Amino acid sequence: MPRPGQVKPDTDARLSDRIAIGLLTRTFPPELVDRVIAETGRTGQRDRLLPPRVVVYFVLAMCLFSGQGYEEVARLLTEGLSWAARWSKPWRVPTTAAISRARVKLGVAPMKALFEQVAKPLAGPATRGSWYRSWRVLAIDGTTFDAPDTPENVERFGRPGSARAAARGDRAAFPQVRVVAVAECGTHAIVAATLGPITKAEATLARDLFGGLGRGELVIADRGFAGLPLWRAASAGGADLLWRVRANIVLPVRKELPDGSYLSEIVATDDHYRRRDPVAVRVIEYTVDDPGRPEQSVPYRLITTILDHRKAPAKELAGLYCQRWEIETALNELKTHQRGAAQVLRSRSPDGVEQEVWAHLLVHYAIRSLMHVAATEQRLDPDRLSFTRCLRLARRQAIAQAAFSP
Repeated sequence: MPRPGQVKPDTDARLSDRIAIGLLTRTFPPELVDRVIAETGRTGQRDRLLPPRVVVYFVLAMCLFSGQGYEEVARLLTEGLSWAARWSKPWRVPTTAAISRARVKLGVAPMKALFEQVAKPLAGPATRGSWYRSWRVLAIDGTTFDAPDTPENVERFGRPGSARAAARGDRAAFPQVRVVAVAECGTHAIVAATLGPITKAEATLARDLFGGLGRGELVIADRGFAGLPLWRAASAGGADLLWRVRANIVLPVRKELPDGSYLSEIVATDDHYRRRDPVAVRVIEYTVDDPGRPEQSVPYRLITTILDHRKAPAKELAGLYCQRWEIETALNELKTHQRGAAQVLRSRSPDGVEQEVWAHLLVHYAIRSLMHVAATEQRLDPDRLSFTRCLRLARRQAIAQAAFSP
């Protein structure tokens, strides 16, 4: 659907636009797309103008060119696919109505399945910022996307707000879909995600992500995720945790350790007094000595599954916790630079909204994958490369490749 703020290109034929589509076909090869489509039962019955494979690439391109209308994105897709040898036949631009119907037929499942198959940690042993000793460092956090204000979207996702605002008759302008994600801190690659209505808390949605966590990973989270059931779920696969907790949580000192940390235990909320089912944790308390910040009334408190202070000293873990902000950077790239600041999603139906969010996650992963390759080849810290500049680099590389294509 068209939106305010959409722009037309300066010229009718831009190599950079075609190259951007090439980015998608290289990151998500047609063979993989076809397999995912078949596994999700969306295989087309005949060779139509918009077969399922082309619709997948259209939805991805739609998120790459978030400021363009449907037919303009389809034109870019037409020119982009013409550079790939397997699309040798001419392909005319379909209408907006035809594209909308094709998106409905495709559904959510192929985009979600494609993300789950492709989105894996990128960092190698030498990738800077991705490791703490022997652990791969991950972070978990959530964000929201504004969806068009339709009755269907309101019913599925709900609106943000409070009971006090509702009593005054106030309401948010748009319904929102909540996204909770796990990102690799060193590369900013989002390697797992789940979606839900704004009415579900981040901690509730996060349970869907913990099954993919395992040994050799260290997951950082802020105090919004603290709680015994979530702690047990996140560590069940063998992953280690480093989570901040609220200052009012009771953490009795069971044993003081030489590095200034201490062993304690956490319990469920309804087991606060009897403490019949505790889980052992190690606690690190510290303050930040910064003249430019207000004086802290209470210290930061972190809890971790790493009980041996020799494997991870308290001072190192306190310094490591700031890596949690790397996922904030990844989400900012996704929402501000890629999608566009303050942009509302296009889709007027709930399934279309979810399809679009998964596509945004896929495009972000594709760009971050190329950033990782560039950083590895140049032996750079990934943070030395900007998100937008690396996209331009990917386009220039593809231009060189396309110049020698038959």
